[in-house]
Amino acid sequence: MIAAYLRRGMAAGLLAGLLAGLVALLFGELYVDQAIQLEEAAAGGHQGEEVFSRSTQKVGLFFATGLFGLTVGGLFGLVYAYFRGRLASGSEWNRSLSLAGAAFAGAFLIPYLKYPANPPTVGDPATIGDRTASYFTMVALSLLVVLAAWYAARTLRARGTGAPVRQLTVGLGVAVAVGILFLALPAAPDPGGFPAGLLWDFRLSSLVTQLVFWTGLGVVFGLLCERANRRERLGS
Repeated sequence: MIAAYLRRGMAAGLLAGLLAGLVALLFGELYVDQAIQLEEAAAGGHQGEEVFSRSTQKVGLFFATGLFGLTVGGLFGLVYAYFRGRLASGSEWNRSLSLAGAAFAGAFLIPYLKYPANPPTVGDPATIGDRTASYFTMVALSLLVVLAAWYAARTLRARGTGAPVRQLTVGLGVAVAVGILFLALPAAPDPGGFPAGLLWDFRLSSLVTQLVFWTGLGVVFGLLCERANRRERLGS
């Protein structure tokens, strides 16, 4: 049974990753090109040696997002298999969308609010290690916050706590926990004199790309699970 969810997750993740790659190519890469042009202009037109051309990088984008989707989708399938019987939703479709939404919030949205995406030309290259460590620490802790929120909501529901009190309690707890994380972790890098409009457009395209990925993962995985259930019912 676990292997079936793993396969469905990998298939859904691959499709969602390729779709997200298409969105990133159509929208995000435009702003990356503009950022690179600004960097070259600031350097007097001199460009460092490229290991891969921009055309090759754009083609490789699909390989990167597909591999990302395959990996994340497999993990999603395994997590779904573990939590399936513990989720309050009554159908595979609702469970898949709920888990994808929670994963989107913990793995991307909350960290994004603290460390919004920046073009490759923003930030001091000497601090990239520290910035990467801070970001992944934020991702790990955000996922723990989401997991704790789910556990708290489940516990309160089991005790018969009404929905308004339960939701307000959990929501307030999440807000406090996220606020502590925002204060405790290092600040996001200063974009300096980078054009605000271009920075906003790049960050918005990054948000849309991730939203497409996680929505696609939840939708495709849910459809695959519903299809498998229908086959089992017809075969029994």
